[in-house]
Amino acid sequence: MGKLTAEMKEFIEDVKLCVAATADSNGMPNASFKGTIQVLDDENLVFADIFSAKTRKNLQENNKICIVVADHKKMVGYQFKGEAELLDQGELYDKVCSAVEGLNLNLPKPTYVVKIKVTEIYPAPAAS
Repeated sequence: MGKLTAEMKEFIEDVKLCVAATADSNGMPNASFKGTIQVLDDENLVFADIFSAKTRKNLQENNKICIVVADHKKMVGYQFKGEAELLDQGELYDKVCSAVEGLNLNLPKPTYVVKIKVTEIYPAPAAS
């Protein structure tokens, strides 16, 4: 099981952008930028599904996900692998929707919130 350190949490909050990699039931990969990545706690990440039709479809077929958060200027980052859960109601959904609204970017309400149970963590030098 992956435990996020204080350093990892701070890194994610500072970078605020990640790439989410998923695959459908046939193994066809998809990678998508996510600008709403947040740390939920020591074992979970979360992002808003706003314009993520392919990511959503893949996660409905295959809940495995990999999140890469990197600082391209420093050439450092992390790779978080885990299992995703799609949420369309409840306290966490409402909290993430409020955070998205607070960005003042005139974005639509998230279709889902993707909660990721982190199972593996790897340092991810952006150059490799």
